[in-house]
Amino acid sequence: MPKRHSLDAVIIGAGIVGAACAYYAARSGLTVAVVDRGPVAGGTTGAGEGNLLVSDKEAGPELDLALLSTRLWRELSDALPPDIEYEPKGGLVVAPDETTLKALRTFAEGQRAAGVTPEEIPGHRLADLEPHLAPGQAGGFLYPQDAQVQPAKAAARLLAAAQAQTHLGEEVTHVLRDPTTGAVRGVRTPHRDLLAPIVVNAAGTWGAEIAHRAGAHLPVLPRRGFVLVTEPLPRVVRHKVYAADYIADVASGSASLQSSAVVEGTPAGPVLIGATRERVGFDRALSTEALRRLATQAATLFPFLADVDIVRVYHGFRPYLPDHLPAIGPDPRVPGLYHACGHEGAGIGLAPATGALIAAALTGTHPPLDPTPFSPARDFDDHAPGGDR
Repeated sequence: MPKRHSLDAVIIGAGIVGAACAYYAARSGLTVAVVDRGPVAGGTTGAGEGNLLVSDKEAGPELDLALLSTRLWRELSDALPPDIEYEPKGGLVVAPDETTLKALRTFAEGQRAAGVTPEEIPGHRLADLEPHLAPGQAGGFLYPQDAQVQPAKAAARLLAAAQAQTHLGEEVTHVLRDPTTGAVRGVRTPHRDLLAPIVVNAAGTWGAEIAHRAGAHLPVLPRRGFVLVTEPLPRVVRHKVYAADYIADVASGSASLQSSAVVEGTPAGPVLIGATRERVGFDRALSTEALRRLATQAATLFPFLADVDIVRVYHGFRPYLPDHLPAIGPDPRVPGLYHACGHEGAGIGLAPATGALIAAALTGTHPPLDPTPFSPARDFDDHAPGGDR
């Protein structure tokens, strides 16, 4: 007979979002368990760069969520051990010409109204911020609120601080439901039943499968991305630097390969170079075209990178929802089922705010912001992408 546990909630997923849900639920007085078929941060979190960005988000619900998370990450940087490598280094968005700079200016004005604090940097001052940046840029915008974290360590530290029961290497094979009411009553793995009146789906790119096992529908799809890692270098890139077309790539629903260089140094020395996006299912094949584009675009921003060795390449899958907003909150079709997934490439940055919203929903307390735009009950049909399967 499998071992049984009495819990307030079971969280499926030991990535950064699941860890944040566990942390804030525990702070709210709930007893939770976290279960994952792999290790901590074994999915999208472990393949992320650790971006905590407001700079790439237009005014609206996702930016509101990001601003809340910005504040919460600052609090977490004091509460968690320093090895999470929280670094409020700021982001620099670069425009190669006046037309692009004008578009960035309009974009920034909308963000200011929401509480973002961008500063326009004329072209002749860019070298003061990034001495190795390619000359001839029209200008850019500095975002002091952008930051960085080591995502795998942050997930592990959040889980430790939550003091949650953690069951790794155990796939959830069934979401248990009451045969009369249909309400969830826990999950089953090959090793145990974990009984609880609440199940939180924080399974990232596998969120659609977990929803299906619970009798619900959530159209989460994987969106593949590659990252290049250079040899260790002195701190030659001071901020998170990216070309303005990255913003358009983030907002795009295209299934084809898109790439726009995001370049940043790390405390350990290597420079990280992202980011590509393409919807190819869970195809893990190496794309030489994606790597070539990234390397070329990075060297265009920082010419010195043309002579630097790439020592490693890694890739992962962003959990993509068609309208580019995560699903956070209760599923009205299955009592006791909550979702916290679909953050695409922003999950690391948005994790604390997601955890706080989930904790408020679980305890019936006032949420820190309006959760309505993130409701899993919203209609995704108008945004349904093609060519993904």
